[in-house]
Amino acid sequence: MRHARGVIILIALFSAGINLLMLASPLYMIQVFDRVLSSASVETLVYLTIIIAGAFAILGMLEALRQRVFGRLGGWLEDRVGPAVIAATVSRRLRGTGPPAGQAQRDLQTLRTFFGGQGIQPLFDGPWMPFFLVIIWLLHPWIGMLATGCAIVLLILAILNEVATRRTQQRSAVASAVAHRGADAASRNADVVHALGLLPVMVRRWRNVNQNSIGEAERSGRRSSTLVGISRFVRLFAQSAVLGLGAYLVLAGEMTPGGMIAGSILLGRALAPVEQAITAWKQVIAARIGYRRLQAVLMAMPEEPKEQPLPPLRGHVGVERAVVYPPGGHPGTAVPILRGISFEIEPGQVVGVIGPSAAGKTSLCRILIGAWQPLQGTVRIDGADIDHWHRSILGPQIGYLPQDVELFAGSVRSNIARLGEPDDAAVLAAAQAADIHQMILALPDGYDTDIGDGGAVLSAGQRQRVGLARSLYGDPKLLVFDEPNANLDAEGEAALVRAIAAAKARGATVILVTHRPNVVSQADKLLVLRAGQIDAYGDREEILAKLSGPRVVKPEPGQIAPTDAGSRRVASGS
Repeated sequence: MRHARGVIILIALFSAGINLLMLASPLYMIQVFDRVLSSASVETLVYLTIIIAGAFAILGMLEALRQRVFGRLGGWLEDRVGPAVIAATVSRRLRGTGPPAGQAQRDLQTLRTFFGGQGIQPLFDGPWMPFFLVIIWLLHPWIGMLATGCAIVLLILAILNEVATRRTQQRSAVASAVAHRGADAASRNADVVHALGLLPVMVRRWRNVNQNSIGEAERSGRRSSTLVGISRFVRLFAQSAVLGLGAYLVLAGEMTPGGMIAGSILLGRALAPVEQAITAWKQVIAARIGYRRLQAVLMAMPEEPKEQPLPPLRGHVGVERAVVYPPGGHPGTAVPILRGISFEIEPGQVVGVIGPSAAGKTSLCRILIGAWQPLQGTVRIDGADIDHWHRSILGPQIGYLPQDVELFAGSVRSNIARLGEPDDAAVLAAAQAADIHQMILALPDGYDTDIGDGGAVLSAGQRQRVGLARSLYGDPKLLVFDEPNANLDAEGEAALVRAIAAAKARGATVILVTHRPNVVSQADKLLVLRAGQIDAYGDREEILAKLSGPRVVKPEPGQIAPTDAGSRRVASGS
């Protein structure tokens, strides 16, 4: 908001002009009652009316300009903070400490609504309340005392409104966020929900949580509406009481009729911001909760390393005593996934990572691309800690194909080009390297086919092959494939093998998690993980020889022991 200081000063100036022009109406009343009626001057009445019409025209223009600036301030805030919120949300989700996927964006939208609407207006009009009270005191001390007393009562009601609704509103917001998470989970897993008949259960769980949110909101609403009603009574009664007291003072000869009317108008203007604040207090609390959540998200984001010129990536990978816990886990609360592993990969080598389920293979892939951070140890790319690489420099030089390929709404071309400005030659080269050029041409609009949110119009195998082409876009020097053939048929697997061979031929470093022999055959080395530790690492033939050999099966009593000349096996799992 420091960058918006100039806009805030402009809004303050507009507010000053609006509140000063609000004096036009009481001044008009004073002149009409005290001068025009006593002098019966029609000419004076006409001139006064023309003047006040001009004043109101300027006031209306300033009010419109202020509302427009409020709206632009809200839009500017969302545009300015939005990219940082997205980056921080992604960072926190990688570490497993983030809020629900859409919560930060909803909080930002709440702030935009607050800054761009009526919620923030009392903050600029409220400071003018003492100004109007002073003028009321100048009309008559008794009127001033009555107005000041009413103002104090309204301020007390505003404080009571804050105390009475803050906790219930916060509990309602928390319960609402949980309900949103449940609805999002049902939507993301629509096929499972439908196939297993889980919809009634999901709806019941959502309603239980959402009813808590509704209940807290209703409690907050009852308290707030009661205080709003009382504040409305106080303001309306105060204006009438000022008229009554003013009439008494007129009869006593201590005040003019114009002053009596002007006092009522001035009191209404003085109390209006306080009443508006009480009415809009829900927006204030929601904006404050959203602000605090956004502040927590942004403050927790690690500082991005400074972008600096670095030589092109060679593809040397070094892992030194890396200890990795699940996202959000730490010693004492979780078991480490990787337990102090160390190894090196020379540029241009192809390394196959194998091992049983839950061995830590996917976690290894994630620390190699920098998505997860080891709690202890270091991952180095070309000798530099991976955290010291700016993502805008390292990202284009890395190709990553996860187990579950996520594509983005848009065309095949934009997905292969990593959502950047497509280089048609590079897109074609990546598609041909993944051997999906003909498949793409068969789509309704070829490379311009819109694949829908998450690539919904493509099959799982097609999504995986488009993801492969995306990982190969721009000929990156480091490729990390996590079960790249999980959804591929024989043709797709053959294309994958050819793509790995081509990457190897151009000197790229390839790390691939797999358990299929024909893919492993492309590896120079094999790394065997078991229970988060390196069980073996070395030349492919050497490791396969260690993993192969006769298996002796102990016969059950009464059975004949089978003969097994031995078989070659590769530890498998995902």
